[in-house]
Amino acid sequence: MHAPKFNYEMQKGLLALAVGGFGIGMTEFVMMGILPDLASSLHITIPQAGHFISAYALGVVVGAPLLTAIGAKYTPNKVLIMLMLWFTVFNTLSAFSPNYYTLLTMRFLSGLPHGAFFGIGAVVAGKLAAEGKAAQAISIMFTGLTVANIIGVPLGTYIGHSFDWRITFGAVGIIGILAMLSIYSWMPAMEKEKQSQDGSSFQVFKQVELWLIVLLTTIGTGGFFAWYSYIAPLLTDITHIDPSMVTYVLVIAGVGMSFGNIAGAKLADKYSPVVAVIFLLLFMTAVLLTLTFVASSKPLTFIMTFIIGATAFSIVAPIQMMMIKSAKGAEMLGSSITQGAFNIGNALGAYLGGIPLTLGYSFTSPDVVGAGMALGGVLIAVTILVLRNKKVSTPVCAEC
Repeated sequence: MHAPKFNYEMQKGLLALAVGGFGIGMTEFVMMGILPDLASSLHITIPQAGHFISAYALGVVVGAPLLTAIGAKYTPNKVLIMLMLWFTVFNTLSAFSPNYYTLLTMRFLSGLPHGAFFGIGAVVAGKLAAEGKAAQAISIMFTGLTVANIIGVPLGTYIGHSFDWRITFGAVGIIGILAMLSIYSWMPAMEKEKQSQDGSSFQVFKQVELWLIVLLTTIGTGGFFAWYSYIAPLLTDITHIDPSMVTYVLVIAGVGMSFGNIAGAKLADKYSPVVAVIFLLLFMTAVLLTLTFVASSKPLTFIMTFIIGATAFSIVAPIQMMMIKSAKGAEMLGSSITQGAFNIGNALGAYLGGIPLTLGYSFTSPDVVGAGMALGGVLIAVTILVLRNKKVSTPVCAEC
């Protein structure tokens, strides 16, 4: 795979990936905003409607390694277009779902291309980047996802609440079409990866470091989701803001995510990705704990919402870089698995964060759980760093 000669080509290719990221980010996160509308329309309970979120996450976990492995037979351009075609078809069909079970199936199928798209896209972005700027190129792709949280999710929530949730899914389908056209028109021609010539890619799963990165992603980023899953009741019950204002606070979080996505990439390019992750997860631990003490203050809560959003998404590019460097010879497969780990972290963070609530603790208690998970991620990252240093310092015996 060769990088294009002109910077203009690179920027267009990265923008095409960002358009796809926007669509994926919108369909993933808009569900939180339209759950009540779905429940009312389909005559189900809110907890049942929550199953649509879980079904999507399960689709990401299943589809990441499966579709990446299948796609290894083709060029990245073709694979990315096919993934967005799949995404477009099943998100559009979601708009026509007549009942709970049909939509549940559509959400699972809609989630299948998510991990493979971001996994393959991250490797492609790194190849398109100028030397020493790989993490920043990856962050441009994920900018689509963060911008979705600023524009797409609030707009989709408004449409779903004021008109019909089916229109929201129809809009996602249109974005999928735009993504396919962008990739076809703007993405420079990329060669098929050498790993696709044989079945040796799965040998990468024998590496201890790869599994530690998966665990790091699940536990460390799960801390963010422990907070984000319960942000609405935290804002209404602890900060005492009007429920109608919650959407605007989520926009603040989205702006923070966009800022952090870029800042984290620069950290990963300037320092080693694992060192950046250790620093950022330590900072996340601190800010989540701080929020528990200032959550009753509206101004401080708004500030902390921006900071937590920024910190959480600043970790994305460094972790992707860690996996790409670790999964040599199977970069796309390893990178896509990281996306599955992010979604497992989503489910795990929400589950663990909810436990103290069931025991009667306040809505700041998930933040304490999140801080503990972030600190757990620090310990895993430190373990990876120690193992790498030990491997480098161990002399190689030529006669062994």
